[in-house]
Amino acid sequence: MTSDLHNDPYAKLGADLSYAINPRSIAIVGASENEDKLGGRCLQYLKRFGFKGTILPINPTRAETQGFKTYPDFESLPEVAELVVIAVPGDQAEAAVKACARHGTRVAVILTAGFGETDDAGRAQERRMVEAARATGMRLIGPNSQGIANFHNGALANFSTMFVETTPVDGPVAIVSQSGGGSAVPYGLLRERGIGVRYCNAIGNQCDVTVTELALASARDPDIKLLLLYLEGIPDPNHIAELGAVARERGLPVLVLKSGRTPAGRKASLSHTGSLATEDRVVDSFFESHGLKRVAGVADLVRAAELYLQDWTPSGRRLVVISNSGTACVLTADAAADAGMQINELQASTRVELGKVLPTFATTTNPVDITAALLSNSRLFGDILPIIARDPGADVFLISVPVAGRGYDVDAFARDAAGFAKATGKPVVVVAPQPKVAGKFKEAGLAVFTLESEGVAALHQFITMHEVLANARTARGPGRTAPIVLTPPSERQQVLNEAEGLALVQAHGIPVVPHRLCRSEDEVVAALVAVGGLAAIKGCTGAITHKSDVGLVCLNIATEAAARQAWRDISAAAAGQGVALDGLIVAKMAPGRREMIVGAHRDPTFGPVLTVGDGGKYVEHLPDVQVVMANATRAEIQRAIQRLRIAPLFMGVRGEAAMDVDALCDALLALGRLIGDPGQAIHSVDLNPVILYDAGQGCLAVDAVVVRDE
Repeated sequence: MTSDLHNDPYAKLGADLSYAINPRSIAIVGASENEDKLGGRCLQYLKRFGFKGTILPINPTRAETQGFKTYPDFESLPEVAELVVIAVPGDQAEAAVKACARHGTRVAVILTAGFGETDDAGRAQERRMVEAARATGMRLIGPNSQGIANFHNGALANFSTMFVETTPVDGPVAIVSQSGGGSAVPYGLLRERGIGVRYCNAIGNQCDVTVTELALASARDPDIKLLLLYLEGIPDPNHIAELGAVARERGLPVLVLKSGRTPAGRKASLSHTGSLATEDRVVDSFFESHGLKRVAGVADLVRAAELYLQDWTPSGRRLVVISNSGTACVLTADAAADAGMQINELQASTRVELGKVLPTFATTTNPVDITAALLSNSRLFGDILPIIARDPGADVFLISVPVAGRGYDVDAFARDAAGFAKATGKPVVVVAPQPKVAGKFKEAGLAVFTLESEGVAALHQFITMHEVLANARTARGPGRTAPIVLTPPSERQQVLNEAEGLALVQAHGIPVVPHRLCRSEDEVVAALVAVGGLAAIKGCTGAITHKSDVGLVCLNIATEAAARQAWRDISAAAAGQGVALDGLIVAKMAPGRREMIVGAHRDPTFGPVLTVGDGGKYVEHLPDVQVVMANATRAEIQRAIQRLRIAPLFMGVRGEAAMDVDALCDALLALGRLIGDPGQAIHSVDLNPVILYDAGQGCLAVDAVVVRDE
């Protein structure tokens, strides 16, 4: 369940969740002496982790709990509890929420389960609790919540056993999750690597406060340098957009793990684009457009954590590899190629300088193999790093030390590498499989990985995250974007016939194939003559969107006899389908370089989106498509097109000319304006194929399926 407040895009953005993050007083309803019970563990955590505010246990059967004076009810409390933890079952939890509201509490965290996640009765309870809270302005977190935790001030309203197993340490990372496991697992992985975590929040059912709203509150903490977000659904896209605005303004990396799918009840539109623009593709595009990076799994959430905590801003993805092992050099080069990292050859002047330092049997290309000479000269790292840093092709560094130990001055290696990273601001990762060697580099403050592939993957994610942030800042700016206002689709929709659809998109700036709408056999013949050359003849109707499947299309018509036969065949096919045609379209055959699909539809969660991809009749069977938001900039559209598998063809291969990608971008920009115009009431547009020509020769929409909300 999500509250009706979500219908107002920015209704809650000003709502103060500081009382959840930094309360001055915390009450626990259901406080227990037993530390294995929810109310007992929360109370024990407040004591163990040093909460400095007022702790107010509530339990009508006890005078004292875990050494704290205990109160029978809210009326007995000596002060108003700003944050209340509710750890009592079922109906008692609902009564406690209502008592909190009367008491003047600002935020209540409901740990109790058995509400909206179970049945209709539970959902009804949630609605009643939200209504009671809303009447006084109180916010609700949960129910079915593992709770929230702030290790900076010890304010824990959370019962996770992970905090016992792995001791908390305050740090610059925030974890916000819909589920308990989605917060506890990355917390544990980060702590195993010695990284401190400030916020570890698991919100549960989101009957009021959503996971993205709490993430937004965490992101505004100036000490947070990395935010990890786990989502099972998209409760409020406007808070995600606002989170992106904060991330762009602060340069804050936000990694999002989004699992699951939207309800199966979502219907594909009547066009190809509705089925091709899957929920996952739209989610990816939405996140990227706002400066957030989606990752594939929990390991990816923490993969490059150490890199984000440095004050590094990469200038590119050109990687320099340095090792005392030729094997490590080769393995790193392979991993870099798989990740799309560039390993360019160093400039001749750089190689000359390196040759003055390295022995003659060392390799001064990139990767740089300094060989076993490192054993006899521990200064090699410190000597060559500044030389390579001056090379314009050196953006990031990977130092691999697969073997070191007795006789190697590992302390000097680590000191020189860390000093170099600090002095230049260039990102450096170290690969060292030996624990003692790795420990020296970690002590120097460097990110250390066991395998070359892990180090490259971390660098790749780190650089990509910064690219996503920079691209979104360029496209959207650092501040808030216009709110997403969703228009519910009409129960009744009108499919324009092809002539109407082509006329509409042409009027909005998209070139269409020369064509005529004919209402008689003689008009078809006359149109064929006017076209001059081969023609396509198609039945014109809004009742059937994929006309070639039912015999309503005849191609390569060249003679009067063929045109008359096409009239008869198409008319018969339409009659067989029980469809009355609005006429026949005669269009000039438009052979070109490539058939593309260009489309748009209104996503029920994110609003208007655009689709572009390889077109033709096999688009749904061999999909090669990308999705961007309808308000995408030209640069965003160009990047989407370059992500297509067929993108290398656009530049021209085997002596062919380049294709007119600029014209394709123009068509998508025009389509974005069309579907973004509320006055047009467009539900979806499917232009397939759009014929792409040589660079400078444009593109043509050959077919158009346009669906309007009535």
